[in-house]
Parts: sequence; C-alpha cells; structure tokens
Amino acid sequence: MPYPHLTAFPAALLAASLLLLAPAGVHAATTVKAAKAVKPAAANDAPALPAYQVDLGQTTVSGLSSGGFMAAQFAVAYSATVAGAGIIAGGPYFCSGQPGRFPYIPYLTNALTTCMNPGESQVAPPVASELLRAANDFARANLIDDTANLKRQRVYLFSGTQDRTVTRPVVNQVSQFYQLAGTPAAQIRFIDNVGAGHAILTDSANDKPCAVTESPFINDCDYTQARDILQHLYPDLQAPAATPTGKIIAFNQRSFIRKAYSSMNNTGYAYIPKACDSETCRVHVVFHGCLQTTQAIGNRFYTSTGYNQVADANKIIVLYPQAEPSPVHPYNPKGCWDFWGYTSVNPIDPDFYRRSGTQMEAVKGMLDRLAARRGSR
Repeated sequence: MPYPHLTAFPAALLAASLLLLAPAGVHAATTVKAAKAVKPAAANDAPALPAYQVDLGQTTVSGLSSGGFMAAQFAVAYSATVAGAGIIAGGPYFCSGQPGRFPYIPYLTNALTTCMNPGESQVAPPVASELLRAANDFARANLIDDTANLKRQRVYLFSGTQDRTVTRPVVNQVSQFYQLAGTPAAQIRFIDNVGAGHAILTDSANDKPCAVTESPFINDCDYTQARDILQHLYPDLQAPAATPTGKIIAFNQRSFIRKAYSSMNNTGYAYIPKACDSETCRVHVVFHGCLQTTQAIGNRFYTSTGYNQVADANKIIVLYPQAEPSPVHPYNPKGCWDFWGYTSVNPIDPDFYRRSGTQMEAVKGMLDRLAARRGSR
C-alpha cells in the first residue's frame, strides 16, 4: 500500500520548526555525591576510552525522547549485539521514514508530526507493520542486522499521561513493532499510567515535579525509572549500591566519529564500577534527550538519573555518548540524536537508520573498544 503524500515544508519553516523538538529552557548543573563526577573536558584533555573486555552479548540501550528514538534505532540496526532496549517517550525504528515513498520522504516533517504528537498535528501515528516491513527490507540489503534477532530482545516502554511532546500512540507502535517481529509478550513491559510529563523519572525531591515538561527533563515521580529499566532488561539484578565505589570517566569521543557531520560532542562519559577493572562486565548505553547535553544541563544526566547506583552493584558499565547543539549544518540546535537524517550528506538517501549512520557507527565503535582486551590500544 503506497504511503500518503505529504507536501514539503518551505526550507525556512523546516529549520524553524526544528526548535519544536524539545521545549525551551536550560538548567544549571548540580553536584551529585553518588559518584565521582568530572567536569566536561575539552577534546585534547579527554583520554582515550579504556578497554575492559566486556561481554558485548549482554549489551542493552535506553534513552529519553530523541534518545528513545535513538535507542530503538540502535537496537534494531545492531540487533545481533543488543539484548534489550528501554524507550522513554520514543517511537519505533525508522519512524520518520513513514509516511512517504522514494524519491520523496519528508523525514523532518514526519519526525515533528507523526513521530511526536500526531493527534495535535492531525495526522495518523506511525504504522508498525509498515516500519517492520522497511526494516526487513533493510536487513535483506545488509544495511542493518537480521530482524530475527528482535525475538530475543527484552523491551521496556514508557509514556507519561501528562506528556504532550511524544504521546502514547507513538510509543504504542514500538510495542506493536516488536510483537509483529515475534518478540514474546512477556519480554515487553509497557508503563503508561504514571502522571509524568516529558522526562526521565527519579525518586529525588531535588528534581522537577512529576507532571511538568521543562529542563532538565528529570522529574521526581517517586519512581526510579533507571532501576526499573535495568531490572527488566537484566532480570537477575541485585539491589542498587547505597554508596557506589566506581568512577565516572570522560573520554575522547571524537576518535570514534568517522564522518564530517555528526553533531556529537568531542567528549563522552562512562560510569565504570570498580569490579570492572578486573572482572567481566556488560554495558548499558544511555542516550540523553534533546536539551539534555552537557552544554544545557552540565553533568546532571550522567550523574543523577539513577543508572550508576544500579550499575555499580551489578557489574554494568554505563556508556553516556554525547550529542551537541549545532547552529549550522548539520542543523541541530537542541542537541537531539539523529532520527530524521540531519547528519546525512544526501537528504534523499539518508543513512541515519543504518549501521553505517554517523552516530550509530560511532556508538558501536565505543562498544567495540570497551570489548577489547584490557591494556590494548
């Protein structure tokens, strides 16, 4: 069935509408005592990411908003590596690719309407069956991993009842996508009954009230979402560490970026439990949302969202790759992850959803580095 045709937005309007991908506002960073935090470092100050001989077969991912889209995208494209995904207020793989049909797919228009609040935009939500069909085609062309791998993944989904940025019908299509791919229902956890705004949730009175949607998009809902995500993705988890003994490291992220247009920061971060210095660990990758970059909220996202305490007690390295705002090409003023093609040189044939996508390839390179033999260069 052909996709319905959408009229192209004027270029100036498309650029201006990109500002709608996240509400405006920033929040000053605060010091968090749960881990040994570091200040954002310049590229020439950050050392290379160390090798830890991790078990890549137990890699999982999660993210909020554009980070949720990125988590879904990465989990499908690299499904042979990723064992599970946590998606907070995000949509299904290749969401911005539908509706539309080659040679014209209005990726940005779809990202701002179909993939966010389709009811408000008076368009239909994404259609999981169409997106899975596209994924199967990409897999047959060897642009992404075999979609048969999706059957083994564990999936956590969340949609807050007060979220008007990315609404439930969009998140629901992630569940439909995985069910159609053959993922057993018992492996999919979908929470949609919490009165939360567009945010990642914590149990900290220092964070924003549960129902609001404002910077830093970290809300106190009496619910440690990071723990719930990791508990679902790794059913064997131990209780979080009361006092983590690991460390947060800054590393040279630029060394993993192979293409000219990335909108990625020179520096990335990772939480390393002390046990991982000598024992085999696994990796969880966390993608921040729009307006959650270090430029916008300092170290808040990688120190105070709750992942590190759980990871410390369970030998999980938490990788926090970093996008960054870009006021020129690639145009990304909010520091969002690419789920509509802004990093692609050819807008008619973008590669953001493929293994070869600029950001996707960079993050996979970080995982491969973490899996290398200790002491190797």
